[in-house]
Amino acid sequence: MKFGTSGLRGLSADLKGRASALYATAFGRYLLDSGLARAGDAILIGRDYRDSSPEIAANCTDALVSLGFDVQDCGTVPTPALALYGLQEKTACLMVTGSHIPADRNGIKFYRPDGEIDKADEAAITALATELDRTGFAFAPRGTRPHEVSSECLAAFRERNANILPASALAGLKVGVYQHSTVARDLLVDLLKHFGATAVPFGRSETFIPVDTEAVSEETIAKLTDAARQHGLDAIVSADGDGDRPLVTDETGTPLRGDLLGLIATNFLGATSVVTPVTSNSGIEAAGSFSVIRTRVGSPFVISGMQEAIASGQNHVAGFEANGGVLTASDFDINGHTLRALPTRDCFVPILATLFLAASRRQPLSVIAASYRLPFAMADRLEDFPVETSARLMAHLRSGSSNLAAFLEPIGKVDSVSDIDGLRVTLKDRRIIHFRPSGNAPEMRCYVEAEGEAAAAALLGAGLQRIRWWAKTN
Repeated sequence: MKFGTSGLRGLSADLKGRASALYATAFGRYLLDSGLARAGDAILIGRDYRDSSPEIAANCTDALVSLGFDVQDCGTVPTPALALYGLQEKTACLMVTGSHIPADRNGIKFYRPDGEIDKADEAAITALATELDRTGFAFAPRGTRPHEVSSECLAAFRERNANILPASALAGLKVGVYQHSTVARDLLVDLLKHFGATAVPFGRSETFIPVDTEAVSEETIAKLTDAARQHGLDAIVSADGDGDRPLVTDETGTPLRGDLLGLIATNFLGATSVVTPVTSNSGIEAAGSFSVIRTRVGSPFVISGMQEAIASGQNHVAGFEANGGVLTASDFDINGHTLRALPTRDCFVPILATLFLAASRRQPLSVIAASYRLPFAMADRLEDFPVETSARLMAHLRSGSSNLAAFLEPIGKVDSVSDIDGLRVTLKDRRIIHFRPSGNAPEMRCYVEAEGEAAAAALLGAGLQRIRWWAKTN
């Protein structure tokens, strides 16, 4: 088990056993030991549609009940819905989800009563889990049936989103909803209809389909382009497995970059301070009337950056990740309503804000996307790439400027380097290539920026080829 950029991750087979109960017990102990909760307090639990999630959730429930907690089941809900309800009820939460990763893996996201856990919390929970494991932690499933509160949880989240836009704000738009296996699928259809759009659901699946909004697969893109053409759509919307990362396509079914969605959303909110990771597009600083704070990749780092901005006296603070998930550290006045701060990733604000922009401008999303004039960005990953190999590669590239220069010599000459998270290299011709091991999976990621699509695609292909070459020869 390992904490990554957002939550604990591991093999589903392991989490269906003792491991999930071990970490749930460690989390419960941490809440009790730190005074964040007391025996008898409620804890909320939610899950995604993976086959392994119900069993993992049941293990966590049994473990927490054994510590004296009142576990309340929110069912299959989007992670931001669970987090919002937890903040509203001042209650800790667990979300059983592997987000966008394949179904043979799963995970758990933990929330304190005051929001998402941070890196210090992760370290403390890990230490408690290690100690419990060392002293012979034993677990036997009890089959505890928690009190169900799924309708209350979903109702609170729906109300939040149903007030973001004016009535009939999306009238005239025909929007596809790629439902696959995301827990956001039904609420997306509901909200589109609520705002007057014609919703066209498609692709619903009872088998879990991993959708990575940062690296949409060619198979998924083919489904999206076919649906856009077949139904004459203005856009398609979807999300990852737990509904905290948005997917929005233009009228051709071509996915829009997640950081563009985040940019549109923070402009929509009227944010004056925006926190985003180093992997987000380098053109963001010039694309809005806000200050920008760059962080490492992962929601804990974005949240920490937002907290620092609030502590320095800044107001209207929001953030987003390169995957498009939007976080808010401030309350925002939107459409005559107060949008309460929700410092965890959310796919609904960027989806609704982007569609509202298209409806307001009466322009195709492809035209709107081009109007931002951001450098063309692409990203991809090498899957099943051993963690040990990626660690050796990064150590090699960091060990001296000559190593990095030699590695990139077939691609271009190095101008400057940032090592906020991975290695982000600006070349002499102003192209950008960024190498970064995944924080929660055996994957090596590569991000690039260039003047046009063809140049970005060529740079991305060259970067991935160099990684493969190094792995084979070292």
